[in-house]
Amino acid sequence: MFTGLVEETGRIVASTPTPGGRRLIVSAQLVLEDAAVDHSIAVNGVCLTVVALDASTFSADVIPETLSKTTIGELAEGSIVNLERALRLGDRLGGHLVQGHVDTTGTIDSIIDDGNVWEMWVAFAPEYRRLLIPMGSITIDGISLTVADLEADRLKVAIIPHTLAVTNLRHAQPGRHVNLEFDMMAKYAVRDAFGV
Repeated sequence: MFTGLVEETGRIVASTPTPGGRRLIVSAQLVLEDAAVDHSIAVNGVCLTVVALDASTFSADVIPETLSKTTIGELAEGSIVNLERALRLGDRLGGHLVQGHVDTTGTIDSIIDDGNVWEMWVAFAPEYRRLLIPMGSITIDGISLTVADLEADRLKVAIIPHTLAVTNLRHAQPGRHVNLEFDMMAKYAVRDAFGV
């Protein structure tokens, strides 16, 4: 479980094919301070298990299902990624409850920069519209954000300068694919209401 508050950005050192998918090696600092093999770290919002680490990197194996549902397979050497360690009981929950289980990917449709705040529109498949409400929570590439506006197949988020400074959104461009995780409470509510 995570909060969607990115602790730092890291860099992909390597992304290599394996018989079971891919192995990522990620450079980091803060998230390595108390990391150990078997710990969970969210990489662009995808919960991955540490399988090896040293003083400046950790490695994680990614299976085909994760590669097919997320943007992890698009990451190349040098890609900047958002990193967050798993939530500990007793930690402040400053964002919202995030599982690190990406529901789908979206595409950045447009970015409006007024010099102080970014407004970013993200397109998604219309069947996910029922999991969103205005002023509700959304996780984009592991970042807890608030839905500022909502249409049938896209949503808008407003991004403050601090978030731009500490996440990989500072490198975002229209056309880029992003990981989307919808609010867990919304998914349970839809299941209870519609039996899905």
